[in-house]
Amino acid sequence: MSETLTNAAELITSPADLAPYIQHTRIESTATREDMIGHAREAAAHGFDAAMVPASWVAVVAAELRGTGVGVASALDFPAVGVMTSAGKAAEAAEIARLGATQLDIGVQIGWLKSGMYDEFREDIAGVVRASGLPVKVMLELPLLTEQERETAVELAMEAGVSYLKNASSGQIETANPTSVRYLVDRARDGVQVKASGSIKHWEQARDLLRAGAVLLGTSAGVEIVTGTADDSTISY
Repeated sequence: MSETLTNAAELITSPADLAPYIQHTRIESTATREDMIGHAREAAAHGFDAAMVPASWVAVVAAELRGTGVGVASALDFPAVGVMTSAGKAAEAAEIARLGATQLDIGVQIGWLKSGMYDEFREDIAGVVRASGLPVKVMLELPLLTEQERETAVELAMEAGVSYLKNASSGQIETANPTSVRYLVDRARDGVQVKASGSIKHWEQARDLLRAGAVLLGTSAGVEIVTGTADDSTISY
């Protein structure tokens, strides 16, 4: 972990300090246009890093956030990861960027990795990086991989040109934890950073993830976290 990153994390002494690191997430298929506009306004009001929304709502959210300094993130090949063709993934990535997204999280082809199809695994990711022109974060689903598969996935993803390594796509796969974050931080090359995701709902948990080396946190409980109102009943994916 760099000294700069360590010092920044140590400055987090209250829930509100976490806002610039949070990617405020809302991905329910039942969310309406009004819901998404409200979500964008929450992101701006609290000063979150970005609003993470489905691709179908990127244009609406981008218009709402224009001029606020808050980014627009979206996810691809998700929530079921590794189910799209590489050509389809690249085409969708280009369209998401055209609609106004500034960052992109993507699922990876875990089955290809486990099959030893390393060139195909790498190119699937690289195609998205090239087509979108955006910072790309790979959702590596670490708990589904063996130790050797983890090492290989991290190396191939970085060879493909990703900007961020991510422990998991959601809390259904893994609750974000400092051990997984440190694993990725220790292997990240210069210029590659780490995003933590998965059931992040308490400010102390979020703070510890940043202290472990994450620079971004994906959570649907951003408002509860920064206002210190989260408790054991808070739901976060």
